[in-house]
Amino acid sequence: MIIPAMRYQDADAAVPWLTEAFGLTEHNVFRDDEGHVGHAELRHGEDIVMVSGPREPGWLGAGKADPLTSTISMYLVVDDPRAHLERAKAAGATIVRDLEHMDYGSDEYSARDLEGNLWSFGTYKP
Repeated sequence: MIIPAMRYQDADAAVPWLTEAFGLTEHNVFRDDEGHVGHAELRHGEDIVMVSGPREPGWLGAGKADPLTSTISMYLVVDDPRAHLERAKAAGATIVRDLEHMDYGSDEYSARDLEGNLWSFGTYKP
């Protein structure tokens, strides 16, 4: 099993936005004494994406990410990419690749989240 972990500068905003825009659901959300998200587990079907906020400099992955130059992106399999795309647009996601049919049979699109991370959604199941 592989569980992706993503760090956000504002995890308090990211968690509800990811549920609204991309249809993830809150599984476990752990907050600190001030009520800020320290660690969240968001579900997509049976899969989980872990989300956390910024950390102290020097801590694993604590540096501010530059998602526009990252070599990493998320791909989530969805049953209805067209409906998913409309949901993402309605929540303000930046669509960087409109829905298209790929030569390997998948229908898919790509979007950036509120902090610029790249997510793709489609019907491709390797």
